[in-house]
Amino acid sequence: MTQGNSSLPGNTRLDVEPRVAGKAHSHAAPKVDARSLRNATVSAVIGTALEWYDFYIYATAAALIFNKLFFPSLSSSAGTLAAFGTYAVGFLARPIGGVVFGRAGDLYGRKKVLVITLVLMGSATMAIGFMPTYASIGMAAPIGLIVLRILQGLAAGAEYGGAVTLAAECAPASKRGFYASLPTLGVCLGTLLSAGVFFIVNNLMSEADFLGYGWRIPFLLSVFAIAAGAYIRRQVNESPVFEQLKKEKNVTKEPLKEMFREAGPRFWIAFAARFAENMSGYFFQIWTLAYITKQLAVSRNIGLAGVLLGASLGIVTIPFFGWLSDRVGRKPIYLFGSLLFGIGTFPYFWLLNSGSSLLIIATIAIAIGFSNYAMLSVQGAYFNELFGARTRFTAISTVREVSAVFAGGIAPFICTALLQAGGGSYIPVAIYAIAMAVITSVGLIIGPETRGRNLAD
Repeated sequence: MTQGNSSLPGNTRLDVEPRVAGKAHSHAAPKVDARSLRNATVSAVIGTALEWYDFYIYATAAALIFNKLFFPSLSSSAGTLAAFGTYAVGFLARPIGGVVFGRAGDLYGRKKVLVITLVLMGSATMAIGFMPTYASIGMAAPIGLIVLRILQGLAAGAEYGGAVTLAAECAPASKRGFYASLPTLGVCLGTLLSAGVFFIVNNLMSEADFLGYGWRIPFLLSVFAIAAGAYIRRQVNESPVFEQLKKEKNVTKEPLKEMFREAGPRFWIAFAARFAENMSGYFFQIWTLAYITKQLAVSRNIGLAGVLLGASLGIVTIPFFGWLSDRVGRKPIYLFGSLLFGIGTFPYFWLLNSGSSLLIIATIAIAIGFSNYAMLSVQGAYFNELFGARTRFTAISTVREVSAVFAGGIAPFICTALLQAGGGSYIPVAIYAIAMAVITSVGLIIGPETRGRNLAD
């Protein structure tokens, strides 16, 4: 597998190396001591886990209970659509957060921004736990929910991009795939925590108590995310790549403008790569919960158990796929996940519709652990290697969050609408999922292999 340019159709070739507008074009990679690398990695994993715990808590609640609490006057299907609509609103805010905080990360440093985004996400999530429901304040309840969801989206817009940038810029080139996959391990742990807390609370309480006050507990626990995450991230050193840019006075003053001018087709390669990864994450972990409980009349504990098992499986598969990408390249691993998602969509529904609790749990877990996490585990290294040092934070955050509006953010809403329009048939939903896989697979085939690139350039 080559480590430089790859051919586009015809005689066109894709310029992998960025055309840097600053004072220097090529640098030696900054040396990072073992302690700094360890601290950066631990910060990325723990901070991202706490951040995505907050984010998935909302998604799980939207799939399971928010239709009853905030949209009780609507039918079950319409209420679910409305709940996923508030969920999608956060994705509309994420590009703004990605641009604003990504720009700040390229101007002022990766570390400072990561502290701010974590505190903002934790505060908004905790506030949801105090929100009165529709029964108490009427339409003000869903409006307040939307406002808090927007704040969540602003924070999430730069969280993952900043974490993988910091981790990748601190890692040696030969092990970058492994270390850049570890923030994804944080996403996995956040999913595990959120699904686990909901699973425990749901099983310790009656249905009435759970709907009355139990659902608030997972949101209120975000106070620990604020305290622990902020403390951990304040102990981390700044990225050595950014410190080198500052030392050479080569920090860009207009990262967004420069990024669009210089990224060229690499921006759209990354954009396409997001579709299957982003859509499959919310398809497997969020929408499937609503599908099996409302369409198949399966206990929500079955779906939560599948998500828990899948997140647990990811503790092994995520670092493995990252490690493997350091040996065979980023593209083969990413393509494996994308093709598995597309080819496996119809079998996924067949197994869900079997009605077997064990098959449903295993199907959800394997889909998450192998298809989604294969893509997500190498995305951090791949995207860092696609973009230049001066605009990297902005580029990764922008491409991730703008693409999320068209992929993951609206996926549960679109899947629910397609299921309803198809009279309960999963076939339109499966076709939609396959289309997302095709977009990503074509983008990856056209795109370059980037393994081994110097991130200081």
